[in-house]
Amino acid sequence: MKKKMYVLGMILCTFLFGVSIFQVISHYTNAQKYTEDFKELAEMIEQSGDEEVTGKERTFTLDRYQELFYQNPDMAGWISIVGTSINYPVMYTPDKPDFYLKHSFEKEYSDYGVPYIAEHCDPGESDNLTIYGHHIKGGKMFGALMGYKEKHFYEEHKVICFDTLTETAEYEVVAVFKTTVYDDSGFPYYLFAKAEKEEDFNSYIKACKELAFYDTGVTAEYGDKLITLSTCEYSAENGRLVVVAKKIVE
Repeated sequence: MKKKMYVLGMILCTFLFGVSIFQVISHYTNAQKYTEDFKELAEMIEQSGDEEVTGKERTFTLDRYQELFYQNPDMAGWISIVGTSINYPVMYTPDKPDFYLKHSFEKEYSDYGVPYIAEHCDPGESDNLTIYGHHIKGGKMFGALMGYKEKHFYEEHKVICFDTLTETAEYEVVAVFKTTVYDDSGFPYYLFAKAEKEEDFNSYIKACKELAFYDTGVTAEYGDKLITLSTCEYSAENGRLVVVAKKIVE
C-alpha cells in the first residue's frame, strides 16, 4: 500500500512539475511574442512620413499612423515616454468597454492587452482622457509608470508624448499618486472626462495634487487638455497608480 501511494505521489509530483515547466515556457513565449509584436508596430510608424492623407473617411495629418489604422480602426493614437519601454498604440472602443484589456492589436486574446482610452471619454471633446494599461513585471506595458513613485525618475521623464491620428502632442506631468478603486475611500479619478464648469476642473486638479507623492511644480488651469494614465498598484487591494499630465501648448 505504501509503495502504491509512493508511486502515485511521484506521478503527481512529476505531473505538477511538468505543468509548471509548461507555464514558464508559455509565459516566456507570450512575453517574447508581445515584445516582437509591439516592436514591429513601432518600426512601422518610424519608417513613415507625415504628409496629409485622406482615406476611410478620415484625414490623416500624420501619415505615419495610416497603415496601422487600416489594420485596426480601433486605434486612436500612440503613447510613448522617452527612456522607458512605453511605446504603444492606444485603442478606443466606446461600444466595447475594456475590450483591449485582454486583446492584442490584432484582436486576439492576450494577457498583456493594449493601452486604451476609457469608454466615457471622447478623444476629440474631453478635457481629460483616462488611458488604462496593464502593470506587467519588467517595466512592460504601463509597469514602467511605477518609476514615477520616485521624484528622481520624474525629473528624468517629465514629458509624455501622446499623438492622436491627426496631431502630435507632448504632455508635462502634473501629479503622480496612488489610490484605490471599488471602495468609498478611494479617489474616483477615472470618472472625470469633461468639466461642466471651471470649478469641476479645478477640483480635480486640487485632489490630484493633494494625493501626489511629491510636488512637480506644475499645475493645470481650466481649458488645459489632460491625459490620466492608470495602472494597477499592488501595495493595497485594488490599488492604482495614476499619472496626470497636461498638454503643452506652444
